Amino acid sequence: MSEVEVPIAGVRVLVVDDEPQILRALKVLLGGYRCEVTVAATMEEALDSAALRPPQAAIVDLLLPDGDGIALTRQLRAWSQMPILVLSAVGDEEEKVRALQAGADDYITKPFGPRELVARLQAALRRVGQDESQPVVSVAGLEVDFAARRVSCDGRRVHLTPIEFELLRVLVKNRGRLLTHRAILCEVWGPQYGEDTQLLRTHMARLRAKLDPKDRLRFISTDAGVGYRFGR
Repeated sequence: MSEVEVPIAGVRVLVVDDEPQILRALKVLLGGYRCEVTVAATMEEALDSAALRPPQAAIVDLLLPDGDGIALTRQLRAWSQMPILVLSAVGDEEEKVRALQAGADDYITKPFGPRELVARLQAALRRVGQDESQPVVSVAGLEVDFAARRVSCDGRRVHLTPIEFELLRVLVKNRGRLLTHRAILCEVWGPQYGEDTQLLRTHMARLRAKLDPKDRLRFISTDAGVGYRFGR
């Protein structure tokens, strides 16, 4: 799905990784987009740097010499709502879930393409810049009127059940962000349904079919075993 790109020039980005080549590569990459990049090789360095000059986004490696990216994410999230992307050579589903539950906005597995990383950063910044009181959201032919609880796609009215609308509302309000199964279940159905992934899959399949019967992955993508994302 295409969305307007978010300019990242001037954004202060904290990059935390114990691999010098990764730090150099990301500094060059993000510097090319005119980001203000600060690098750190340890959790302690990252926290000191963030305290001195709070970043507007962070890219954090999962494995650090004096801790891990999940602990660092949790500490950063305690005082900031900035986008946090976790990087790792580990593609394990449980690690992805742990990172997201700690407050990460996204999880990118190494090796990754430069364009993918920039796109994920732009998507996370777009979410932070959204006005949560925005009554109507229009994305790539889909229009969601939160006040009227009305949905249309390519000019066609889409009739959703109350649960389907709540499911779409949570996804759209967090567009661009990978949400875990548990996070969605707790938000839509309540904490007592936090482990009922089959319930979520069933309603997600119905929602996708209603939004676009011909292309069910047009708006909502799946990260197998982890969760769902609305948009890029």
